[in-house]
Amino acid sequence: MPTFTPLITEQQIQEETARVATQISKDYEDKDLILMGILKGSFIFLADLSRKLTVSHEVDLLGASSYQGTASTGALEFTKYPDLDLKNRDILLVEDIVDTGRTLVAITEYIENLNPNSLKICTLIDKHERRELNIKVDYACFSLEKGFIVGYGLDYNEKYRHLPAIYDLEL
Repeated sequence: MPTFTPLITEQQIQEETARVATQISKDYEDKDLILMGILKGSFIFLADLSRKLTVSHEVDLLGASSYQGTASTGALEFTKYPDLDLKNRDILLVEDIVDTGRTLVAITEYIENLNPNSLKICTLIDKHERRELNIKVDYACFSLEKGFIVGYGLDYNEKYRHLPAIYDLEL
């Protein structure tokens, strides 16, 4: 039976999301912003972030997966491509967690080939324990050194996304 150790409360998540949204709103004033959520994990964070922004923006989704259980497979599979034309647009990738960096490096390479005006990264959790590739995170709500976390969109084998806070999962 798994055990859950509370790490980040629902209130802390909302406060940090508001803080990051304020900065993004300042940085993207008068820009042609698209929030590009990375499925599936970012959907809750993406919705909360979008509602807290004070600048006009569109939302699109991109599906990519490289995990099975608690481990990255090392192979990225695109499961959904963007619907919007990204050429000459300001793209903010919205991710639940930056872990190894592999997924976001592959996604940024894909998006850059679509010729956006700009491309930045916003994540709920910037986790450093297993970072393999150097990737610049422009906006992060939280930084963690280690742990396998679930809740607020983050899952373990498609379970526990529904939890309203962030927990360290011990199997």
